[in-house]
Amino acid sequence: MIAVTGANGQLGRLVIAALLKRVPASQIVALVRDPEQAEELNHLGITLRAADYDQPQTLTNALEGVSKLLLISGNMIGQRVRQHSAVIHAAKQAGVTLLAYTSILHADKSPMQLSDEHRDTEQLIKASDVPYVLLRNGWYNENYSAGIAGSIAAGTIVGAMHEGRIASAARGDYAEAAAVVLTEPNHAGKTYELAGDQSFNLQALADWVTELSGKTVLTNYVSEQHYADFLTQLGLPAGFAALLADAEVQANAGWLYENSGTLSRLIGRPTTPMLESLTHQLSV
Repeated sequence: MIAVTGANGQLGRLVIAALLKRVPASQIVALVRDPEQAEELNHLGITLRAADYDQPQTLTNALEGVSKLLLISGNMIGQRVRQHSAVIHAAKQAGVTLLAYTSILHADKSPMQLSDEHRDTEQLIKASDVPYVLLRNGWYNENYSAGIAGSIAAGTIVGAMHEGRIASAARGDYAEAAAVVLTEPNHAGKTYELAGDQSFNLQALADWVTELSGKTVLTNYVSEQHYADFLTQLGLPAGFAALLADAEVQANAGWLYENSGTLSRLIGRPTTPMLESLTHQLSV
């Protein structure tokens, strides 16, 4: 059986949908913190099991009979290495034959603060002797498209990334790649740097939004600290805002850029362009 952690999250649901196109529902196990909050998944005919990163005993039971596991990185910054370690240990105890992990682009070398926990998790996976595949995901298109209505209303896109380029792809593209490595052979031991076929900078983003909305949207380049403060004002926790601001600054040095085309080769089609994601967002 194939299990997916965090199956009720944004990426997890898309992975489940992609898996359902490849294998029978009876072969899929959705691991969620609270099954009662995942009724939509239950209706798909897949197996639903409780699995809480912070309660290791639930992980052992949840992985019974599982041969392949996708560990979707947790969202609790500062707690992820501990949480991931519990999953890795449970996977080894359960005899999992392939552990796939959603890491971050260039995790082994990137100076981005967001990379630290991913790098540590990768090292734990390699030390576990569980066969693995590392999915180093780049930025999601949705990181920008989801909040574009606010930028249109304000007439500006605020950012700390001046000339850096981001090679993003839709969340669904990364989900499809995960489904591929979980259902096809010969991926064990591989590390995939995954990113979009096309890249953009903030000026291109502003130009696209202007074109699609019919309203002038300008770029407002600010310092790392000012950008962190801006994100905090939007409601993000201060610690997470600081990490995102750091990521934008590091993007200036190319750490969110990749042009290998690995993602599109894995999924067998071009990745979703940012312009397409923006168009979709503005139509809903």
